[in-house]
Formats: sequence, C-alpha cells, structure tokens
Amino acid sequence: MEKGEILHPYHQRKRKWIAWKIIFAVLFFLFVTAFIWEIRTSLIQAEFFSYISSLFSYWTDSGQSKEIRFPHSGPYDERLGYSKLQDYADNLMERGYKIKSQARFSPALLTATKYGIFTIYKEKTQAGLKIYDHDNNLISSSYYPQQVYPNLESIPDIVIKTLLFIENRELLDDRYPYRNPAIEWDRFAKALIDVMIHKIYKAHKAVGGSTMATQLEKYRHSPEGRTSEGKEKIRQMISASLRAYLDGKDTMNYRRQLVVDYINSVPLAAVNDYGEVNGLGDGLSAWYGADFDQVNQDLKKIATGVSPDELPRVALSYKQTLSLFLAHRRPSYYLVEDQNALKTLTDRYIKLLNKNGIISDSLKNAALKADLQLRKSIPIQKDKQQFVERKAANTIRTNLSSILGIPYLYNIDRLDLVVKSSIDNRTQQEIVNVLRQLNDPEFAKSAGMVGYRLLGDKVSDVKYSVLLYENVDGANLLRVQADNLDQPLNINEGIKLELGSTSKLRTLVTYLEIIAELHKRYADSSPEELRQALQEISPSDKLSKWSLEYLLENNDKSLRRMLESAMERRYSGSPAESFFTGGGMHRFVNFESSENGKMATVTEALQDSINLCFIRIMRDIVNYYTYQLPDDAEEALKDPNSPKCMEYLRIFADKEGMIYTKRFYAKYRNKTPEEIMSKLVSDIYPTSTKLAVIFRSVKPKADIKEFSEFMRANCRENLDDKAINDLYQKYSVETFNLQDRGYIAGVHPLELWTVEYLLNNPLATINDLKKDGVKVRQEAYSWLFNSNSARAKINRIRTIIEEEAFREIHKSWRRLGYPFDYLTPSFATAIGVSGDRPAALAELMGIIQNKGVRYPMVKIQELHFAKDTPYETVMVIDKDSGEQVIAPEIADIVKKALINVVENGTAKRVHKAFVNSNGIEIPVGGKTGTGDNRREIYGARGRIIESKVMSRTATFVFLIGDRFFGTITAYVAGDEASQYKFTSTLPVQLLKVLSPKLMPLIDRKPEPVYHKPILANKNAETKPVTVNPSQPVKVSYPTTSQAPNNNVANNANNNVKIQNPVAISPPTSSASKQVDIKNEKTEMEYTVKIGTFSSKKNTDDIVNSLKAKGYEPKVRSDSNGEGQVYHVYIGKFKSKSDAEKFGNSLKENNTKVGDFLIREIPKGD
Repeated sequence: MEKGEILHPYHQRKRKWIAWKIIFAVLFFLFVTAFIWEIRTSLIQAEFFSYISSLFSYWTDSGQSKEIRFPHSGPYDERLGYSKLQDYADNLMERGYKIKSQARFSPALLTATKYGIFTIYKEKTQAGLKIYDHDNNLISSSYYPQQVYPNLESIPDIVIKTLLFIENRELLDDRYPYRNPAIEWDRFAKALIDVMIHKIYKAHKAVGGSTMATQLEKYRHSPEGRTSEGKEKIRQMISASLRAYLDGKDTMNYRRQLVVDYINSVPLAAVNDYGEVNGLGDGLSAWYGADFDQVNQDLKKIATGVSPDELPRVALSYKQTLSLFLAHRRPSYYLVEDQNALKTLTDRYIKLLNKNGIISDSLKNAALKADLQLRKSIPIQKDKQQFVERKAANTIRTNLSSILGIPYLYNIDRLDLVVKSSIDNRTQQEIVNVLRQLNDPEFAKSAGMVGYRLLGDKVSDVKYSVLLYENVDGANLLRVQADNLDQPLNINEGIKLELGSTSKLRTLVTYLEIIAELHKRYADSSPEELRQALQEISPSDKLSKWSLEYLLENNDKSLRRMLESAMERRYSGSPAESFFTGGGMHRFVNFESSENGKMATVTEALQDSINLCFIRIMRDIVNYYTYQLPDDAEEALKDPNSPKCMEYLRIFADKEGMIYTKRFYAKYRNKTPEEIMSKLVSDIYPTSTKLAVIFRSVKPKADIKEFSEFMRANCRENLDDKAINDLYQKYSVETFNLQDRGYIAGVHPLELWTVEYLLNNPLATINDLKKDGVKVRQEAYSWLFNSNSARAKINRIRTIIEEEAFREIHKSWRRLGYPFDYLTPSFATAIGVSGDRPAALAELMGIIQNKGVRYPMVKIQELHFAKDTPYETVMVIDKDSGEQVIAPEIADIVKKALINVVENGTAKRVHKAFVNSNGIEIPVGGKTGTGDNRREIYGARGRIIESKVMSRTATFVFLIGDRFFGTITAYVAGDEASQYKFTSTLPVQLLKVLSPKLMPLIDRKPEPVYHKPILANKNAETKPVTVNPSQPVKVSYPTTSQAPNNNVANNANNNVKIQNPVAISPPTSSASKQVDIKNEKTEMEYTVKIGTFSSKKNTDDIVNSLKAKGYEPKVRSDSNGEGQVYHVYIGKFKSKSDAEKFGNSLKENNTKVGDFLIREIPKGD
C-alpha cells in the first residue's frame, strides 16, 4: 500500500481486533501469572486477612459484658465450657454469685461472630479444672489432653513428616512465608471436581480438600465436629484464614504451631472407662496402652538409626502412631466399629510412605509384621492419690456439679475453669493426717481415744469426719472437710444418719420459737384479754398455758426474759410413763439411770442430754401445733361420730392401706403366677376353707377345673369332687366382702387384692396400685368406720393429727436447714429417730453462731472461667445480708446453753481446749449425740425377737468463739458396728486432739472482704499490696504456659486489655470504645423475676394467679443438686426503671407476689 493511501475499513477493524487480542492475551497472561503467584505466595490474601484480623481484639472490664458472644456449638467449645458459659453464669447468679469482670469484644470481632465466623483468637490446646484454696495454694489440677508436645522441636521428625504426607504436604514450605495454610489450591480444585462428578455419578467417591487448618476449625468449632454442608466448609476456611494471620502477614510461626496443635488435639473417638480421647499422646495411651515418652524415644531413633534388636519395638510404635493419624478420618468407625479396616488402611499407607521415601525398607518390613492390638476398654487402675487425700477437691467438684448444673464430674474436670475455694488446705492436710493415724491402735491410745465410752481394743473400722466453717462478713466459708473414709462417699452430705441426741438441739430451737411466737401474739394484750385467752386454751396445750400465765404474773414482759424463763421450766426424766405416738404406745429410757428421778430444767436437760425430758418437750410442741389446727380437728377428737372424724378415718385408711400395699407389692412383683400363688399359701396353715377363699379371691374368674387342681395340690385334706364344688360355690367374691375374706383366710385383705391385681396386670407399678386401689383401701378398713369403739377411732385420728402437727414442725426445721422432706411423726424425733446430716447440723449451728441469721454455706469464693480468652468471666460470691430465720434472742440463749453443755455437761472434755496466742480461752459450745441404728423384729405383744445393729454413730456439733462452727462424726457401718460401744464422748475427745491443729486457723484474724488473684504460677514474683476494702481491687493475671501469649496493656480506666500481637492500638478512652456501627452491641432488656420455688405446686399457684389477672408469666426450671427448682419471670421492658415500676404495681395488686428481682437479658431471649 502506497503512502497516504487510506486503509479499507475492513483492514482497520482487523488491525484493531489483532491489537485487542494482544492486549487480552497480555492481560490474561498477567492474570494467570498473578493467580499462580498468589496461589504460591498468598500475598494478597495476607494483606487482606491480616488487616481484618488486626481489628479483632478483646479486653476485660468490671461487671457484666454486653459486648460478648459465646459460641453455640463445637466439641472444643462444649468440652471447655465456653458454649454453656452464659447458662453457668445464670445458675451462679441464682445461687448468690455476681459477675466481677468479663471480657469485651472489639466491634469488628463482635460483628464477625454475628455473621457466623468462629471467634478468632489464639486458642488453648490444653485446659482443665484447677482448684486453689483460699490462700491460693493449689489443691488439684486437671489437664486435658493429659499428654501433649510443648513445641514443634519436641516432636520426632518422622511424626511430622508422616502427618504432612497424609494431610498437608506443603504446610511447612518456608519458601512462601505469607502462604495461607487454610487452603491448598490443587487439593481444593480436585475436591471440587470430585464433588461435581459425584453429583452426576454417585459411585464416584468425593475426597475432601480440607487442610489441617480447616480441619482444626472443623473438629473444634463446627457442630458435632463435622462439615454438614458447603456453607459450613466456607465458614471453616474463612475462620482458619483469619486465625492464620493474627500475628501479621507472615504465617510461618502459625503453621509450625498448627502442626503442634493438630497433633495434640486430633479427636480419636472414646474408650470405655476413659471417655473422650483427644490428641496423639492420650490416643496412644488410651487405645494401645503405650507409654508416650517411650514411643517418642523410639521414634526419635529412626532419624539416627535403629538397631536390629530395637527395630520391632520401634516399628510397632511407628505403626500405632500412623494408625491414629489415619483413624482421625472416621474415628468411631476405625477405632470402634471395624478395627480390621484400620489395620488394612495402615498397612497400605506404610507401603506408600516407603515408596515416597518417608520410611526405610527395614522399617516398612518390620511395621508390616507388627500387630496392632486396640483396646476395648481401659483396665481400672488404682489411683496413686487416695480418696482421703482428694476429699477437699472432690467436695469442690461436687459443689461445682450442683451450682453449675453439670451432672457428671467427668465434664467438670474438662472445663477451662480456675476455682478459688474457701478451703484452708494447710489445716485440711493436718486434719487428714491425724484422722488416718487414728486407725493405728497405738496412736489412738496415745491420743486418749481409748477408754470408757470411747474405743476399745479394736479401732480400725471407725470412720471419722470433720467439718469446719468460718463466718466471714456475710458468708459461712467451708475451711475443712476431711475424713478417713477411702471412698468417694461424703459422710457429711451423702447419707442419712441417725445422729441421736443432736436432734435435741433442733427440738430446743423449735420450743423457743413457739415461746417467741406466743410472746408476739400476747405480749401487748391486757390482763383481761390474757385471762380470756387462758380460759379458751386446751389443758393439753401446756406451752400456750404457761406463756399466758407468765405474761399475767411478770412485769418484765421482754422476749429475752420470757425465753430465759422458758429455759427454767422443768420436765420429768421418769421413764415410767407410756406415750401414745407414732400410731401406738411407746416407752422410752434415759442413757443414765441416775436421770430417771430428775425434774430438770430445760437448760439442765440439754446439758445432761436427758431423753425423757426431751420426749416430754416434744409432746408439748406437738400438742401446741395440734391445737393450732382448724377447730374441726379438735371436734374430731371430742366426737368420734362427727363428719370430721370420718374424714380423718378415711385419710388414715388410705395412708396405712398404702403402707401395706407397698409392702405386698415388694413381696410379689417380678414373679411368675406360679411363684406368686406358692408364696401366698406358704405363709398360712393350708385348710380347705382358707385355700378356697384365697383362690376365689385372687382368681375370681377361674373355672372349677383350675380350682380343683389348686385345692388338691395344696390342701392336706382328702376332698372329693362334691366338697370341692361346694367350696367353689360357697366362697365366691359375691358372697363375702374383701374384709371378711381376709379374715376367713387369715390373710390381710390388701394382700389378697394386690395378688389379684398383679396376676391380671403383671407389669403394674406401685402408682397403678395406688390409683386403682383407692376404694379397695377404704373397703379394707370398713371395720374401723363401723366400729363402736370410740377409743379405736380416736387413736387413729390422733395418729393423723400428730402427722399434721409434725408437718408444721418440719416446716420450722426445714427453714433452719433440715435436709429431708419428712419427719417421722413420733416424739422419738426429739432423740434422733428422724435422722439428720452433719452438714445440715453445721448449718443450724451457723445460724445460732450468727445471731439467728442464715448466711449462705459457701465452698467456692471465686470462679474464673476461660482465662485469657475472649470469653473470660470472673464470678465471685456476692456479699449477702442473710436471712433472719430465728430471733436474735433465741440464738443468744441457745448459744449460752450450748456453752453450758461444754462447761458442765456431756462435752466437758473439750472445755478450755482452745486458747489463743494471748493466753485467752476461746469459748466452745456444742451438742453431743449417739446413734445406735438397729433393725428389730417384733413378735407377739411387741416382744423383740431379733435386734441387729446396722450402724453406730457419734456426733458433736460445735461452735468455737464467734466465727467458727462445725461437726465431728464417728461412724461404723455394717456387722462391725456391733463390736463398738463408743458414745459421743469420742468426737468430743477428737476435737480436743485436733485443737492444736485448728488453732493457727482460729487464731488468725478474719480475711478482708476482697478477692485476691489466683496465681497460676506460684513462683511468679509478687509484691505485697495494701488493699483498701472500700475500693475495688484491680488485678492482672500472669500468663501461663498453656495460655495464649497475649500482650497486655492498660487503658485509661485501668481495665485490663488483652490483645493479640498485631498492629492495632488498644482503646485509650471510653470514647474510643463507642464505635458508631449499627447493631454492634447486644441490645439488652429487663424482666421481673417473681421468685424461685422448689415446689411445682407453689409455682403453678403463682403462675395461675398471674394468668387470672391477664399476665403471661414464663417458667424456667433447672436442677440445684437436690431436685428441680422453678424460676418465674414476667414481662420485658426497655429500661430497668420501667421494670421496677411494673414489679411494684404487681406486688401491690397481687397478694401472692412478694419481693422481686430485676434481671437483665439479651433482647429476644
């Protein structure tokens, strides 16, 4: 083409198209090059993810946090307790704890977690429960996993190479320091292709493309440790990427630590008698019984050379390690369901590893010969530390189970939790050492424990338990809980014991409470009103009669003076009287015959523990409550034919009838019809009449043939067909009622009915018999309803009324900490027949010690959850004003009487045993009690034909000075109990023996009311701190080796800020925290809490009452260790003041609503 010639438009377009092609090719080349470069180096990802991660931080601040989100699921979060932490906090606040400090999320971290990203921070590989005493001395610690590698250098080289060959071959390639370990693009591409092919061709197996980083996220934080869908995989990859760049763009250190974390935490199913297994170290021990240290020594020799003699052992160690890495793919399948499949897979990989040069030919051949022997369960091994030495720790663990609502100690031990208990570990160990030596006859003798009413030649079977509390400013703090029982059983709280005369203390308090109640009722009455009231009082109500006469005759009508006078009332110690109680006539005896002729004051009766005096005091108490019942109860006692009398008789028939029904149900349940019939007739003399009545009663629809076979098989008489036919016709159920048939057969009517019911309903429960036997029980007692004997009726009515009176007494005892739901309705309750627990007696003594105020019984002072994590929460016992449950005057008078028991009575041995460092005697008070628990079998006319000792107990419940109180119990169970004759003198002597060990604790000044930090590193340098109790204490905790290596800086408000070592500055003022991002903070609402109830009926009553007025209350239930409790809430409000206004109006308009609480809850909860 000549110069100046114009190109044809076609050629112009062609040239432009060629130019664009070149540009596109260059751009495409640059894109591909950049993509490949990015795949290899991850530099763009490093810039992006490191910037985002730099915005993630958290810090701790005082009080409850609104800028925090707890994880919902994930095995790691569940095991360490993070996912349930809000529930634990709620449970603790219900039980008197408060949040002292809690972590705050930065706005970016809060936003990320709201959108489903796992919480990004440096996670712990190893955690567990740690328990400290009140002086920060370590009591016990648990670490899970138990056996871990501390760093990459400690891992044998062959283990690292093998793992990377299986899982992530490019992970430690140091040529690319910025590489994102969350994704290997070649594996990811292959996984995508496999998934697409699998969708079309189902037989094609899709292999996962997860890297070790995403696998770690999966089995720690994904629900059930699994990838349920593609969205979950994306969440894992993004979270892994963000976590990888927490320290900046260079991920090399993270990748090295990733290998360590992966090996230490890989999930390996669960083994019987061990539980969940995580990590290679625990896996080798649990599944193969291998010694982790020995395995590591063997595997390290592979790099330096293995001798022929060692090769089989080294090969087995290697094969076991390899098999666990492979089992991770499907842990339950390979380790539990099909172990042969695991062995086959392991052998295949041994060949692959050899082919790729990871292991030598000799190691390959030896490993192929090695036999993998996986264990089905772990042999039970005796713990190196005895139960006796772990009692303090087990006490705290059991208490944690109750207050957190976690039923299994297994789960408790795996929590990321540091506990500061109230235990004084030094004193605890001193006491334990003494108790253990008491089973040595020489030591027992030298300690004065052998002698009259103490021990004899045999001392080895006695179990001792010591419980000591200290009251410190609004809390009863457990200082010692020790015993010499080498079992997990806690004698103080775990069983019901007959503690003898310690019940006299409860009886005395109830007696004085009645006097105080009568004082309140009549103290302001005029003489005319008192005389009128006196005329209306029943002569049997001696307490009301005495109180009215006292107020008429004395000018000093103060409560204290009246109570002091009540302590001077006299009761007879004579055993000559018979008492109608517990449904029959009973006689009681004193421990000392010299007490029989005494007319002792109440003070003297307590001092010398005179049984008959307290039997009569209990009778007065029962009579008082009897005449506080509605008037128709008195009417029933006066007129046996009144409608009220019949009502009481029907109640009696049903209650006693159920006692017999339960007995017969236990006798015949789970037996075949033939066994039932055989047992029924074995207890009678088999006359034809009795047998006929029995058969026709229990099998009324059976034909003559079956009847004839039964009669001939069981009757000793020769009966012809006519006689059998006559008996069959004569004793049908239509001819005689149930009561008559029982009388003729010589069998209890309810036994006949129970047998008939079980023959027709072999799977029946006792509740079925209770429901379907209502009319039958009334029929069985028709003789009582139709009886002309007024005495028979009155005695039964008195039994029912006595039970009602004891229900009122039980309310009083329960309010003061009595642990059981029922009192035996007998005067003998005053001398211990209803049972008790040493811990409950200690609580009663604490009420007396604290002037009638019931303070919480505290074993745990502080709980530090998730230390050095974004979920960190510190909870402390809230200072409690307590509940005044008895008048201070009652407490003072009872305390004086208890001190008198030590100075002049049954506990005189311990008088002057406690003297402080200034030589001043510390007063001691207490009450003794001896329990001789027997199983007795009675013959005709109440004669005892067999008496077997089941257990023997001796208890001393005591107070020391103004702060300390507790119990000491000696206990022997089983057949050995009959060989011991000790009394409560034994625990009194033991307290005297222990006094030198207890004095350093007792002589020490009370702790100031603040919570010292729990120092995980006892060797850390500390400086003495002067604490002003009126000012809040700011504490920073040293970082432990198991915790993340976080930088710590203080903000302007002295709040501890924990931040990962990335390029971000901590907030320097409160204003800097207020980031203007919508919905960043969790919005809170307020609700009114009506109360917490242990009774479902009471809960329903208040709920129905509120619903009747148009409200919609909500009920939440949980367990408090003793049963279900129910929390009632109502309403949601934007402000606390609105909630308080509503609560006050509710209280005014609804008589069932008393005090209320305002609870803060997340919006939408």
